[in-house]
Amino acid sequence: MKAKNGKTKTVGKLPFVLLNVAMTADGKIATANRAVSSFGSLYDKDHLMELRATTDAVMSGARTADLNDITLGPGSAKYRRARLRHGLAEYNLRIIVSGLGTINPRAEIFKHRFSPLIVLVTERAGERRIKMLRKVADEVRVCGKNEIDFRGTLHWLREKWKVKRLVCEGGGAINDALFRANVVNEIHVTVTPHIFGGRLAPTLADGAGAGSLSLATNLKLKSARWRGQEMFLVYRVSK
Repeated sequence: MKAKNGKTKTVGKLPFVLLNVAMTADGKIATANRAVSSFGSLYDKDHLMELRATTDAVMSGARTADLNDITLGPGSAKYRRARLRHGLAEYNLRIIVSGLGTINPRAEIFKHRFSPLIVLVTERAGERRIKMLRKVADEVRVCGKNEIDFRGTLHWLREKWKVKRLVCEGGGAINDALFRANVVNEIHVTVTPHIFGGRLAPTLADGAGAGSLSLATNLKLKSARWRGQEMFLVYRVSK
């Protein structure tokens, strides 16, 4: 079903989807050569872990997992206790999006088995890569022919894995796809005191993008606060 703005309306229950991103004052989430992709303060890192502690699942793209020694886990006992207070499992579900299935099977994230790890791919990944990933992930799901069908995938995550609340931590191409699927509910943006510049440096939402103003994702500011040298903004998406 299409809404007036051309986007697909939500049918049935989907998880509540949050995006969390740290960006420079000029809107970049990494340098053009991807050499610097983590630049937030300790306040920002604490905010990231606090946000994870409110969700059933944490999702990121393949390059984020390849280029960083991450686990997408809940962190220290402090945050795990917070999860339990929120009525959640102590350890969150972890999701990696890799349309072509090109994530390195020896990446750090696959060495940590404290909670289920799901890899989302498309048919373009091919049987060989899918078979390889099934050796290191708890589940590999084909979610579309040429690109991830995020709406259908979120329905599946809700039904099979009981995901009611999910945070996506990038990168820009995944964020863009989620916006185009009209499934994002809230965005947490940390604006840091840096300028990266660079025409090819990734931004909060890369990819195909909106072709007109009528297709743009419209936001409503929910809160704004300063902490140290950073600005923490929370937006609700206007549906």
